[in-house]
Amino acid sequence: MKTEWRIFLAIAGFLLFATVLYGAWTFADGGRVEWVGTVALLLSFLLCAMCGGFFWFVSRRIDLRPEDRPDAEIADGAGEIGFFSPGSYWPFGVALSATVAGLGLVFWQFWLLGVGAVAVILSACGLLFEYYSGTRRTAEH
Repeated sequence: MKTEWRIFLAIAGFLLFATVLYGAWTFADGGRVEWVGTVALLLSFLLCAMCGGFFWFVSRRIDLRPEDRPDAEIADGAGEIGFFSPGSYWPFGVALSATVAGLGLVFWQFWLLGVGAVAVILSACGLLFEYYSGTRRTAEH
C-alpha cells in the first residue's frame, strides 16, 4: 500500500497545482475564473487525495507487502490471492439497469428513472449475493 498512496498523493498534488494554475490563467485571460474546469480539477484533486489518504491510512495498519519491500523476492508474493468469479451475468444486468435509469434521467421520464433505479438495486443485490443464494452443499452430501 505504500506505493499506492504515494502515487495517488503525487497525482493529487499535480491536480492541485493544475487547479490553481488553470484558475489563475483563466482569470488573467478573461477577467473572470472559468468555474467549470476549475471545479472539475478541484474535484479530481479531492478524489485522488481521498484515495491516497485511504491507502495511507490502511498502509499504517498492515504489514509491508512484498511489493513495498525493496529486498523482496518473487517467491514472497506466491500463494493464494483470493477468490475470483469464473463468470457471471449480473454485471450485464447492472449495466442494462443503469442504462435504463440513465435514459430516464436524460429524457426526464420519472417512471423510467424509477424502473431503472429499482432494477439497479435488484441487479446489484443479485451480483452481491450471487454466491450466497441457493442451497448450501456440504461435504456429507
